[in-house]
Amino acid sequence: MKAPGYTFILYTGLLASVLWSCKRVTQWEGQEPVKKVSTVTVPIQLQYKGIFDLGNGLYLSNTFEGARMNGVARINDTLINVLITPENSPINMSPWYAFQLWSDHSQDIYVKISYPEDAAHRYHPKVSTDGKNWLALDSATFQVSKMVMEDELVDKDLTMKLSVGPDTLWVAAQEIITTEHVDHWMHGLESRSYVTRDTIGLSHEGRPVSLLRIGESDDQRMIMVISRQHPPEVPGFLAMQAFVETLSASTGLAEAFRSKYTAYVVPLANPDGVYHGHWRHNKGGIDLNRDWEDFNQPETSAIRDFMKERTSSTGGKFYFGVDFHSTFEDIYYTIGPELEGNMPGLVPELIKASAQEFPDYTPNIKPRSGEEAQITSTAFLFFEFGAEALTFEIGDHTPRDFIRKKGEVSATKLMELMLD
Repeated sequence: MKAPGYTFILYTGLLASVLWSCKRVTQWEGQEPVKKVSTVTVPIQLQYKGIFDLGNGLYLSNTFEGARMNGVARINDTLINVLITPENSPINMSPWYAFQLWSDHSQDIYVKISYPEDAAHRYHPKVSTDGKNWLALDSATFQVSKMVMEDELVDKDLTMKLSVGPDTLWVAAQEIITTEHVDHWMHGLESRSYVTRDTIGLSHEGRPVSLLRIGESDDQRMIMVISRQHPPEVPGFLAMQAFVETLSASTGLAEAFRSKYTAYVVPLANPDGVYHGHWRHNKGGIDLNRDWEDFNQPETSAIRDFMKERTSSTGGKFYFGVDFHSTFEDIYYTIGPELEGNMPGLVPELIKASAQEFPDYTPNIKPRSGEEAQITSTAFLFFEFGAEALTFEIGDHTPRDFIRKKGEVSATKLMELMLD
């Protein structure tokens, strides 16, 4: 089931997707071990929103939910410069951008996306004529400049050619999936008798931290699913959708799973950040996935308090936990194999079984040792509740049909393994 109100980028078929996933000869090494940082609330800078008249009948807007555009100027007759800055710093390099363009008459223009000196380009542009159906912009229509940053050659600014006219053209780093879109998706799932929704807390700005309960068991055996701690990480959200829809399906396997296990899902852990088009942080100016030890932020605190209440009131256990994210390439961050939780071996078996469904696909796995800072959701799920935990990372440019298939297969294999 796809959420009402939006669809996804079109890529080539599944076979091409699998071949794409295998093209790298040597696997990406992943991110460095996380370090503990302060998660006490700090100020952020909100963008000025408006409709900007750029002359010659051309207009730009950032007045919609999820927009990010911090400054715009016409350079010459055909070139527009758009400035993209973060909500605060220091910050992970996830420069989200999203804006609308239209013109009184048809014209071709060039739009340059510029970032601060210490920021690098990451997301290649997607376009839409309705804000619902998205296409990746043809690589022949944009160029990315290079710069040396910390002794590494990285992408810097992007310049793209666009054809605009009276109809609105949406331009964004990824598909725009807003809090409203997520609400519609949850509402669709709620039509099933075994799916209910609750609000377990409020964000800084009072938006609900919503939770889905999927199952018909007595909560003695539970799993936890989290997504969208980081606003731009839409590919991870798409994988989570496919994963959850498979758990919720009207299949014999899913019905058997729901009779024994309850799945709890927080599909949008950072609603304020998504609403404001943030690069990474919440309204408190904090990376939520560094706040799973100190719990200074209301969103992480809400999830912690809910999980503690469930285990305390029911006497049940969380056997599995997964947090969906996006990064440069597909990778799994796991708990070190020497550490055992409530269902030892589940995560390695899940990754292996899932990979077998994709010919020639070799999963990229990076275990985290118990000596690393225990400040992420995955560490919290494992060390606090004994849940076999996994950070499920999807590449920024992974084809969408492969993302969906990977989410579906992962859920199917998880149910099979946990019922075995």
